[in-house]
Amino acid sequence: MATEETSKMTGREKGGLRTMPFIFANEVAEKLAVVGFSTNMLTYLTTQLHMPLAKAATTLTNFGGTSAATPLIGAFLADACIGRFWTIAAASVVYQVGMALLTVSAALPRFRPPSCKPGGAVTCQEAAPWQLAVLYVSLLLNAVGAGGYRPCIVAFGADQFDESRAAERVRSWGFFNWYYFCNGASMLLAVTAVVYVQDNVGWGWGLGVPAFCMGVSVAAFVGGYPMYRRLEPAGSPFTRLAQVVVAAVKKRRLPAADVDPARLYENDELDAPISMYGKLVHTDQLSFFDRAAIVTDGDLVTLTDADSGKPSPAPVPNPWRLSTVHRVEELKSVIRMGPIWAAGILVITGSSTQHTFSLQQASTMDRRLAPGLSTFQIPAGSMTVFGLLAMLLTLFVYDRALVRVARRFTGLDRGISFLHRMGVGFAISVLATLVAGFVERHRRDAAAVAAGATDAGTSPLSAYWLVPQYALHGVAEAFTSVGHLEFMYDQAPESMRSTATALFWLSISLGSYASTLLVDVVHHWSAGPGGANWLPDNINHGRLDYFYWVVTMLQVMNLLYYAICAKRFRFKPVQLHKEEEEEGGKAIVELQEKV
Repeated sequence: MATEETSKMTGREKGGLRTMPFIFANEVAEKLAVVGFSTNMLTYLTTQLHMPLAKAATTLTNFGGTSAATPLIGAFLADACIGRFWTIAAASVVYQVGMALLTVSAALPRFRPPSCKPGGAVTCQEAAPWQLAVLYVSLLLNAVGAGGYRPCIVAFGADQFDESRAAERVRSWGFFNWYYFCNGASMLLAVTAVVYVQDNVGWGWGLGVPAFCMGVSVAAFVGGYPMYRRLEPAGSPFTRLAQVVVAAVKKRRLPAADVDPARLYENDELDAPISMYGKLVHTDQLSFFDRAAIVTDGDLVTLTDADSGKPSPAPVPNPWRLSTVHRVEELKSVIRMGPIWAAGILVITGSSTQHTFSLQQASTMDRRLAPGLSTFQIPAGSMTVFGLLAMLLTLFVYDRALVRVARRFTGLDRGISFLHRMGVGFAISVLATLVAGFVERHRRDAAAVAAGATDAGTSPLSAYWLVPQYALHGVAEAFTSVGHLEFMYDQAPESMRSTATALFWLSISLGSYASTLLVDVVHHWSAGPGGANWLPDNINHGRLDYFYWVVTMLQVMNLLYYAICAKRFRFKPVQLHKEEEEEGGKAIVELQEKV
């Protein structure tokens, strides 16, 4: 992103904490809408559209994967073309259309097959192709809306804090915690109130209320337009990365002796639009790309003014032959982030099971709120409330207590580095899927000894047995997701922060697709005589516990891989502009935290 709009509103600077209510309100409504239907959508697909369990689970994970992949497109538009504000506004409108279509399809009976009772004398008719088409179009619109919204809202919120000021930088670190806290609070409301309305009032109302809230939030977000700090797009970051690669390849035959850091090309004026708060300085890693900043014959050209015919006062570089050190270091930063980014994929694969198979477990268990005292049943889709409560509690304790305690030992303003934070989350995620396997074995054994429970697909075991796995996933998310998101934003080049957030969502996308692939592989690999396998529609006839432990083993290997990558990771070094002026020198700020 380039220069900030410098106009003032009533003499006050733009941005700051006063813009947070508008941004958080939009985020809360978006999560209320998305989670409001995705949490209980497995139930909708299986009971209303009569999809088989495996197909319904695959549909949801594919939708989640697509929703997390489209942000790359939205990030490109925001960073290169129209800016973050307008990308968010346009995407929210598309979101609204998708939610409206989904609400209509749920409210009108003609968009669903005839109702029936599963396991009854009459075979349930699956939804017709045109009915499924309406569903898929609405999900696609939601995915497209997510593509423009998700990569920009976090970066846009963080943009409201001036990184050149130490106090503002500290506030921006707290922003990520409170952003995720509001995110979790809206999800909590969705899996309780919204799911209750869906199960007890109707799907039309259950989806209509979040759609209405989404419309109100769009109006509120646009209403805050005069107060926002809005950064202008500075051209495609992907083009700049490609130019560095091309220039380095063209100069690959230059002798290594020519790669002298003191002689590499720098141009502060050229880099000003993509280095508002500071420029990246040279590092000795990935030295092959340093060749792109070596000046050779023909790299600098003198342009002629079209009106006056006079040559430019200084030659300018041909970007496909010569790059600045800052642009070379942008590419290096992105490459260095790759291994850490990839480690987050399998964590998503593990956590995605609580939205599919954990929900199926809950639907077969005793979900009475107070067994023996009340007949009220907790909706299966609302079991995720325990994960959300654990996540919210962890975020609150982390921000209010853990950071202050850790700061005394580490000396870091954020308490612990985001790499440490992610590592803790990875370890807890391993424990969550391990526990889930043991709980599933206990649930299955309880169903086996109950008369007729196995065939009916039910178990007399209380659904509260699922609380540990939900809670552990919630705690893991508070560490992993926030740390991962903060890492991507902090370590990405300034001009690529929407793209970095999109890469965070891309890891979620790949994790969802990996979950789909793993389910398909296990489903077919474990198939036995008569169609039996680990993951049948009636999970009492399967071995879901084995599936959980397969995921656990994959996550253990992922944790070891992450530990190696984190130990070798080097943080980007930045030379801050404003601090140079205030301190009267050029202090290099090394963000090299101990891992």
